[in-house]
Amino acid sequence: MHRAPTRTAESSRRKGEKVEYYPLIRELPTAERPRERLKQYGAASLSNSELVAIILRTGAASESVLNLSARLLTKFRGLAGLSRAGFGELCQEHGLGEVKACQLQAALELGRRLASTQPEERLVVKSPADIANLLQAEMSFLEQEELRLVLLNTKNQVLAVPRVYKGNVNTSLIKVGELFKEAVRENCPALVVVHNHPSGDPTPSPEDIKVTEQIVKAGKLLDIEVLDHLIIGQQRYISLKERGLGFPNT
Repeated sequence: MHRAPTRTAESSRRKGEKVEYYPLIRELPTAERPRERLKQYGAASLSNSELVAIILRTGAASESVLNLSARLLTKFRGLAGLSRAGFGELCQEHGLGEVKACQLQAALELGRRLASTQPEERLVVKSPADIANLLQAEMSFLEQEELRLVLLNTKNQVLAVPRVYKGNVNTSLIKVGELFKEAVRENCPALVVVHNHPSGDPTPSPEDIKVTEQIVKAGKLLDIEVLDHLIIGQQRYISLKERGLGFPNT
């Protein structure tokens, strides 16, 4: 799961974005540093922001590499958006120059080529923690609520993570047909719903539970299993399925 900041979170402003404070790598206990965790537990145990931090190696004078990687993932809306960013666009980012932009684009291109030649290497979702590790670093920074779907194939491999709603996630706004449109197009048998609480507290509201009930019922009508609904907050998340909220017989 995503490793949270080890200090009290601070906020800074860079180009109008809210960026949470992460410590410098040298300020972390040795065992908590991304490279050490990768050696000890394997690359799969690291969050996206930690992996990007390893690629970039260093941050800027006023920003840790963990902060830089998390900010990039937030601005470009995850790895997919980051992989679509142009070389010149990346070079304009504070803390990135031509060398780091080259490193980042090369690593992302290798990942893209691997995914296209070996689809069996796609991330397999086995637990709510797998979903949190995939999205928490990015979604915990968002200033507005967003609802995303993690589309899965028959092997529970991630096919895509489309954003469905931005703004208040409630029953009056959600249109079931629109929500399941990407899932139907991809012909996926299952999905996980994920949305964030900008307040940082992932505790489900009564509205969150109602939305979950609606989505689960709609999924049954469309023969698409809704496996879970995760709410992302700061440093933690909550699985409504594990709590037995919005899912019948749980």
